[in-house]
Amino acid sequence: MLIIPSSYLYTYAITRDFGFAPNPFHGFCTLATCKPRIRKAANVNDWIMGVGGSSLGSRKGQCIFLMKVSEKLGFQNYWDDLRFSLKKPLRNGSLVQMVGDNLYHRDVDKNWVQEDSHHSNPDGSPNFINLTRDTGCTDQVLISNCFFYFGSQSVQVDLDSIGYKRIRDFKKTALSESSEGRKIIETLCRENRKNINLVIADPCQFMNSHQRVDQGTGKIT
Repeated sequence: MLIIPSSYLYTYAITRDFGFAPNPFHGFCTLATCKPRIRKAANVNDWIMGVGGSSLGSRKGQCIFLMKVSEKLGFQNYWDDLRFSLKKPLRNGSLVQMVGDNLYHRDVDKNWVQEDSHHSNPDGSPNFINLTRDTGCTDQVLISNCFFYFGSQSVQVDLDSIGYKRIRDFKKTALSESSEGRKIIETLCRENRKNINLVIADPCQFMNSHQRVDQGTGKIT
């Protein structure tokens, strides 16, 4: 069943779209960093929709991606799972490799290791603000094998129908049979069924994948 009646849609605004959070590459769409409250709250069979925030200009309010949560893994299990080894960041690699989101795991003393990544400092050293924000609330990674990633070809959705206004974190919408959230999902799936599990277009900021972000200041360097 595509939509489980007891499931929810979590809608949030994407501030930055580098292909890092979410990461739609290598056959899975994953949300492994940022949005810790969604990563903690969402369950398997729930849906996540990211819409353009004001920083994405003309794409504000448009759907950047839609994914159904098929699996949740802790950071260490995500790191150890061979299915996601290609999502480990390689900062001197291709644009896709630069934005790998499989960057957290434990050392022998059980301390968090942050691999050189989009969330590290410019010199590759750990950015402890990002590390704390990514790992402090939850260590869960949301994984999808049923997703639509529109990126820079974002599409219009009726956010008013689900009461999504200027929400600071996210909007949680029940997906009952007659819900407006359900209609949004069904429409996107029906109109884009040929593009399921594909990167339909590059991320909006893909050409700047070499840059890093500090979640504390919002600065990109």
